[in-house]
Amino acid sequence: MSFSPPSLTLGIEEEYLLVDAETLDLVEEAPAGLMEQAERELSGQVSPEFLQCQIEVETGVCETVGQARAELAHLRRTLARIAHEHGVELIAASTHPFADWARMRFTKKQRYRQLAEDLQGVGRRLLICGMHVHVGVEQEDLRIDLFNQLAYFLPHMLALSTSSPFWQGRDMGLNSYRLTVFDTLPRTGLPPRFASWGEYQRAVDVLINAGIIEDGTKIWWDLRPSARFPTLESRICDVCTLLDDTVAIAALVQSLVRMLYRLRRNNQRWRHYESFLIEENRWRAQRYGVHGSLIDFGKGELVEYARLLAELQQLLAEDAEALGCAAELQSASRIIERGTSADRQRDAFDEARRQDADEREAAREVVRLLIRETVAGL
Repeated sequence: MSFSPPSLTLGIEEEYLLVDAETLDLVEEAPAGLMEQAERELSGQVSPEFLQCQIEVETGVCETVGQARAELAHLRRTLARIAHEHGVELIAASTHPFADWARMRFTKKQRYRQLAEDLQGVGRRLLICGMHVHVGVEQEDLRIDLFNQLAYFLPHMLALSTSSPFWQGRDMGLNSYRLTVFDTLPRTGLPPRFASWGEYQRAVDVLINAGIIEDGTKIWWDLRPSARFPTLESRICDVCTLLDDTVAIAALVQSLVRMLYRLRRNNQRWRHYESFLIEENRWRAQRYGVHGSLIDFGKGELVEYARLLAELQQLLAEDAEALGCAAELQSASRIIERGTSADRQRDAFDEARRQDADEREAAREVVRLLIRETVAGL
């Protein structure tokens, strides 16, 4: 079967947290008028999330990573200003250092009321934020073919994004504790494989026809064919505190999809490995971020993440060049040099403790760092 080349357009969604400007704790209830003003100024690109302390933005359909960066910079800058005008601050991190999930309030929308009823205790703990990258692949069977292969690289994406080391005032020892929380939900984790679009759709229809879900938007795998757009949607990543990190990851995802299509065009493909092996790399990325190692299944040994990233950048060089994101792909190396948000959060906490701050004040210093970095370089 022949396929038309995919458009490889790009779209990015980011979820943020709202913190009180004085206490630096999460707000339990969004300030009156904040969402209305945000919707006026960012029409169609901002929406409430499951909890009132959360807010989501999305770019339009972008032709290049550079265009996506410009849109996200505008969205972050505008939303941070609006939040400040309402006495709150915006942070891009997948967890808050010390907030108590039990005090948070749901957004008053029918979809979220239904989710709360269905998910019960595991839903009430969803005080987490993520980042999703969409890449346009219009033909359905091609989308499923690339979907099956792209899953191999999900741990590589996650490692670069980690921003959730703290949970309710404790360092949990993981760089992405968000995944631990999210994995308690149904229909999460690594995706299964499907032989065709028809097989995928029949599987989803079983749940729809049984009345369990109304559509594919309630399938929350780390990677999925989007239920709303003709895209592959990577969902494994923490939200990045620095916009430059978001952009580097977006370049990586877009280049990976092009590379897999290029292989297919040449009658090649990425080798399949069992999910339990990829799951091991997923755990290692969640635990260690960019300072650990992942299994190179071809070599059958652990390889430092920095070396794996360099190999990936070399493999994807022609794809990034064709897509106009070579510089952004190379910038992923800087994430290793300066650490992910999780690394910098720990550094800020430890430095505050060395300056004789108690644990609560040290955690507040982490929030101050997140506020500054969320709008850095915009």
